Amino acid sequence: MIRSLIINPGSTSTKIGVFDDENQILDKTLRHSTEEISQYPNIYSQKDFRKQLILDALKEENIDIKSLNVCVGRGGLLKPIPGGTYEVTDALLKDLITPPQGEHASNLGGILAREIGESIGVKAFIVDPVVVDELQPVARISGIPEIERVSIDHPLNQKAMARRYAKSVGKKYEDVNVIVVHMGGGTSCGVHHGGQMIDVYAAFNGDGAFSPERANGIPALSLVQLCFSGKFTEAEMKKKIIGGGGFNAYLGTNDMREVAKMVAEGNEKAKLVRDAFIYQICKNIGACATVLKGHVDQIILTGGIAYGQDVCDDIKASVEWIAPVTVYAGEDELLALAQGALRVMTGEEEAKIY
Repeated sequence: MIRSLIINPGSTSTKIGVFDDENQILDKTLRHSTEEISQYPNIYSQKDFRKQLILDALKEENIDIKSLNVCVGRGGLLKPIPGGTYEVTDALLKDLITPPQGEHASNLGGILAREIGESIGVKAFIVDPVVVDELQPVARISGIPEIERVSIDHPLNQKAMARRYAKSVGKKYEDVNVIVVHMGGGTSCGVHHGGQMIDVYAAFNGDGAFSPERANGIPALSLVQLCFSGKFTEAEMKKKIIGGGGFNAYLGTNDMREVAKMVAEGNEKAKLVRDAFIYQICKNIGACATVLKGHVDQIILTGGIAYGQDVCDDIKASVEWIAPVTVYAGEDELLALAQGALRVMTGEEEAKIY
């Protein structure tokens, strides 16, 4: 049996889990107030504060830190890398501390895993961080040489759900062709072939369907005109695209449950925006099917919005002619991180070196 500590830091919380193999024996969210976080000048300076909270939580739950066999952290904004489970080496640790693509709370996951692991003499890993980039060369061409399409999205959940489907049909991830649609605050629609995500509509970089918080595929010339209209600063325009776009911009909420309530109450604007979201998701799925030349084993819907049966039913009605649709609602990131480490610890995979 492999006992793992899983650390998934967010901006105002740190989610931790303890697993015996794939059996979760602890699931805890440590919340951090604005006052607590604001006293730290940057993400890295929060390290000791969060570490102590984790150790205290384990003690309160009577989990002996020395019973752990491995520590696993959520990866952060590193350099673009292939998917997999990576040992937190000195080189990886350096880029987590001084990240090449900017600060994010998730960077602390690998840092904390390394420190706690070192204190008890066990290894630390990260699994499928947001910078996983396995795009095939043709998918990188944007039409403007100065701009390359990149992949910054939801690889941890995308790959975990693809693996889950493959296991359900007695196959390996490397042997299935699947399209995975992650629908949360951001959306992504990924093409998985040969054990890699070879193309993706990636919400973080303004690509593909709009989402509760992101504008994404905006007509380019109209966007340029808005940028140079003199009405908005650069920061305000970025906020319009990421954070203030999508459902937030049209309906003033990023909660799909609120949107569903508006629709049920007869709000025609809410229905139009909801239908447009589904319409764009379906268009993304159709485009992704062409990447696989129509040889799609399964379409997988995941993320928090996938809890909405009406949304999933409407997507199915448009795309089931391409391939069967499976719904794995939510995003079980703690389990996905534990599974990544378990594959290495049991010898199913080799750990990758950053």
